[in-house]
Amino acid sequence: MSDTPEGTPQPAKPARRLDARSLRGLAHPLRMNIFELLNLDGPATATRLAERLGENTGTISWHLRHLAEHGFIEEETGRGTKRERWWRRADVTNELNTADFRDDPDTRGALSVYLHELVQQYFSRVVNYISEDWDDTWRSAGTVSDWSDLRMTPTQLEALNAELMAVIARHTPAPEAEPAPDALPVVVQLQSFPRRERGTA
Repeated sequence: MSDTPEGTPQPAKPARRLDARSLRGLAHPLRMNIFELLNLDGPATATRLAERLGENTGTISWHLRHLAEHGFIEEETGRGTKRERWWRRADVTNELNTADFRDDPDTRGALSVYLHELVQQYFSRVVNYISEDWDDTWRSAGTVSDWSDLRMTPTQLEALNAELMAVIARHTPAPEAEPAPDALPVVVQLQSFPRRERGTA
């Protein structure tokens, strides 16, 4: 599980595989919300994040320092003041392999928190999209779809995911590319997973 598509056509970022310590450093609902805002909307101060999240600045500052300690974010040097620091997402790809923690009871709780909060973030993005007022052009361009009539082996599911990631990679512009005047940020969410059959007994 990675936070960027595999094969994205841009300069390779440093990558790190999350270990138990870094997972516990991120697996907190508020920290994950802070990290998401910095990831989606760019650098911000504790004051701005506190306003967005309905929290006090001191609490946000504490969690920002915690995220920085674990390498998820960094201070944006040369911007702000001693009293008002700007923070940004660290330019690194975080990779999580849930199998690393399957047999680790001390980390299982953190993994559960992380995965549940991640799915909640995905859900909230979709809810925001369908509740906002978009013109017909954007409304018809977006989609909320699912396919439930596939039957696959693990190898086939892996191949499907790889093909879908390659499609996203082809549509991901290089960092130096100028976006079109009418372009907006777009979120592509993909969830693919097996479902246990029920009602067949």
